[in-house]
Amino acid sequence: MEYNRTTPSADGYYMPAEYEPHKGCIMIWPQRPGSWKKDAKDAEQAFCAVMEAITKSEPVYLAAGKKVLARAEAFAAQQKEKYREAIACGRHFPVTVFEAETDDAWARDMAPTFVKKGGSVRAVNWSFNAWGGTVDGLYANWDKDDAVAAALCEALGVDCYDAGDFVLEGGSIHVDGEGTLLTTEACLLSAGRNPSLTREQIEQKLAAYLGIRKVLWLPRGIYLDETNEHVDNVCAFTAPGEVVLAWTGDETDPQYPLSKACLDYLNGVTDAAGRKLKVRLLPIPDHPILCTEADCAAYDFAPGEDMREPGDRLAGSYANFYIANSAVLVPQFGGENAASDAHALAILREAFPTRRVI
Repeated sequence: MEYNRTTPSADGYYMPAEYEPHKGCIMIWPQRPGSWKKDAKDAEQAFCAVMEAITKSEPVYLAAGKKVLARAEAFAAQQKEKYREAIACGRHFPVTVFEAETDDAWARDMAPTFVKKGGSVRAVNWSFNAWGGTVDGLYANWDKDDAVAAALCEALGVDCYDAGDFVLEGGSIHVDGEGTLLTTEACLLSAGRNPSLTREQIEQKLAAYLGIRKVLWLPRGIYLDETNEHVDNVCAFTAPGEVVLAWTGDETDPQYPLSKACLDYLNGVTDAAGRKLKVRLLPIPDHPILCTEADCAAYDFAPGEDMREPGDRLAGSYANFYIANSAVLVPQFGGENAASDAHALAILREAFPTRRVI
């Protein structure tokens, strides 16, 4: 495909906040056995539940590889029939499936970033290297993931800018739509991203392609987050001048010093508009999420893929929510974490009073 030869900022485009209106949401059907187990049925059911919730207020554009295309199309057809009347009168939205081969299903990270100017929408294609490339990437081959952003732009008919070899995942940034971008030093300054660039050069690249004016560099993310501590797992804007921060008050928990460093930082900075930030503390699960022996036995890891072991602590967080046009979809862990599940929902209902928190 042909790319725009300028930059979004030069053309007056900027990245809007996630809580601004969407034309749709991109998802990818799960199938990688090292992420979703050899039998991905549980993951498929979870993805379908998420899509059904999202399509109550916006369309879903679903990419699927050849091996799982029929299942994705069957789900889309079932949704079309189930909500036929609601879709016809605009009270529900369809799932549109198109074929695209990927290495995994993390659309937030590998799909294009969308920028807008008025009613016009364009996209940015970054370089993707499986969260660290040959330094500490999570699998050895990521060519399909790296190619999918351009393929999605072509399938959707969206003009695209190419950010070249600049490595960036969507989950490593969060913006307020008013000139401020959140990220973590642990991720964007890691050796597996853009080691030849200085912090200032990274800021310049983000400004050129996202139209932002100020970068807020949180020091850390979630403990043992294998993405080099993406910001989307630890902190997010909920409104201009307002964020939620993943938090624990347990000073013996290894997450505590990471969250405390972030809180101290946020309390000492202002956004691009000069506002002090309102910080809501969003608890992490009361009990750590651990990988079990049964979990590990169900995975099938490819050569060079990052492996899990029984007892590994996973990067459980409620901050990795999705803001749909009329709802907020929030991770829940259940069981012994039922109380922290409910607590997180209550905090996010306060932060998003006009949306249904699911």
